[in-house]
Amino acid sequence: MADDCFGHPRLAAIYDPLDPDRSDLDAYLRMAEEFGARQILDIGCGTGVFALLLADGGVDVVGIDPARASIDVARAKPGSERVRWICGDATDLPPLRADLATMTANVAQAIVDPGTWRKTLRGAREALRPGGLLVFETRDPAKRAWEEWTRENSYRVTDIPGVGSVESWDQLIEVSRPLVTFRSTYVFAADGQVLTSDSTLRFREREEVETDLVTQGYVVEDVRDAPDRPGKEFVFLARRA
Repeated sequence: MADDCFGHPRLAAIYDPLDPDRSDLDAYLRMAEEFGARQILDIGCGTGVFALLLADGGVDVVGIDPARASIDVARAKPGSERVRWICGDATDLPPLRADLATMTANVAQAIVDPGTWRKTLRGAREALRPGGLLVFETRDPAKRAWEEWTRENSYRVTDIPGVGSVESWDQLIEVSRPLVTFRSTYVFAADGQVLTSDSTLRFREREEVETDLVTQGYVVEDVRDAPDRPGKEFVFLARRA
């Protein structure tokens, strides 16, 4: 099940305006160019920002996400016809021979169930050509990122064309390592509606991730730093064995 911030139509529609700075995707765009990838699978594509950036560069892209509302937003964007959109997860893929599979932002951490995580890694591997790469990021648990997830740090008011003013903030709910749960709240000034979305992320240790990858048929080629969050995240590059 997708979190409401992705699966609720009203929240999916404002996801991009609430998070307009996607400079975190620059590193993935550079890696796609570095690896010469011509077919890319974007797992957890959400509203399609990264998939459409890739398509703008002439790459053959498949974007998959379990949230129908987010896929609907992606499909409504200019140029969306250049991407193959699938509502589902990495076990719902057609036959592919992708050069690169990606899970950007929180996607890997949002897969909290160990069995689902293993199935996702297997699904990505099956979609890759021999020697293809899986790239994703995950926060370093030692940095305790959740300690900053407070209303004080996240509160903002955003004026969205066609929607009006929206108040939003995040609040930490529970820390039960390796799981961390937080709640996002949205208040629509136009009609006073208040919507909330609870999200749980799994904070995996580097060694755990590397073991999972090897077990599912990958060779861990590199673990890089995240340029947008230096010293706070691991970026895994794993090649299909």
